[in-house]
Amino acid sequence: MSDADVSMTAAKRPGRVTIVDVARHAGVSKSTVSLVLTGSPLVAEETRNRVSRAMSDLGYIYHRGAAVLRGAQSSIIGMVINDLSNPFFHELAIGIERACQSGSYVTFIANTGENSARQTQVIRSMREHGAAGLVICPALGSSAAELNALTEGVPVVLAMRRLPGLRASIVAPENRLGARKATAHLIGLGHRRVAFIGGMPMVVRDERLSGYADALGEAGLPFDPALVADVLPTRAGGASAVPGLLGLADPPTAALCFNDVVAIGVIRALTALGRTAGRDFAVIGFDDIEDARHMVPALTSVAVEGQSLGERAAHLLMRQIASGTILAETQLGPADLVIRASCGTSAA
Repeated sequence: MSDADVSMTAAKRPGRVTIVDVARHAGVSKSTVSLVLTGSPLVAEETRNRVSRAMSDLGYIYHRGAAVLRGAQSSIIGMVINDLSNPFFHELAIGIERACQSGSYVTFIANTGENSARQTQVIRSMREHGAAGLVICPALGSSAAELNALTEGVPVVLAMRRLPGLRASIVAPENRLGARKATAHLIGLGHRRVAFIGGMPMVVRDERLSGYADALGEAGLPFDPALVADVLPTRAGGASAVPGLLGLADPPTAALCFNDVVAIGVIRALTALGRTAGRDFAVIGFDDIEDARHMVPALTSVAVEGQSLGERAAHLLMRQIASGTILAETQLGPADLVIRASCGTSAA
């Protein structure tokens, strides 16, 4: 059977893949599949490999917890976080954990480090150990088709990042509106060359870039691709964009950054070049992490309330677990501009 045939077979099959499906696909008995799952030495290596390939082809998940205690309600919720080195996702995870504690759930957390292969591995492991539901911040390069197969039959809530085609609920901020507010504020201060710095191809970045473009259009300003710096959403990424932007024939005097981490990198790069954020160049971040208010100068940012967002994602997931229904819902939270010193009071 070709890969395409396998995908179509799995897509057409209703409900969760069973060991009967695996046995049929591998051309062995159900009892042989059970022996493979329990690690029995009675199964020949070639047969074991054939069964393993069948499980991989069909996206079969072995529920170890269910095998031990059939019918018991799991108290485990899995948190699959894309980048715990970013302080925002620390805050998000704290909110999820706090809500789950109040609901008597235990959370298992995994950091994928923006690695989609690692993400697949940890989701499989969480499913095998009987997670009742998952909160996922998808890694860069995630496949909706693969995640649909991995999460079949279990409630899933995406936090922050949308993934088109994934059958899951989403809790996210009003990214487009928040970016439009921030850019409009810079334009209102007199800036006519405003850069957008940071972010890799993903829906959340597209939403924020769209809000930036909206504000430019409303002010009658052109969208200049030279002012859009596609760099990693990290401190190093933000810092790396500054020399090139300032070296343009008509350089920007302000920037909206994809997130606060990028903005911090921009401010540090400006300082290294002898320029002061808020005086020589206006900077606005996004997320309003705890560090934003302690920067020098304090960072203007679009607040999306990471802990609150995490709590809402967890409460939505627990409600779906309790109801036994998996219906995709969308909850959009506020994205409010918090003005501090880094954006200055007038055009640089």
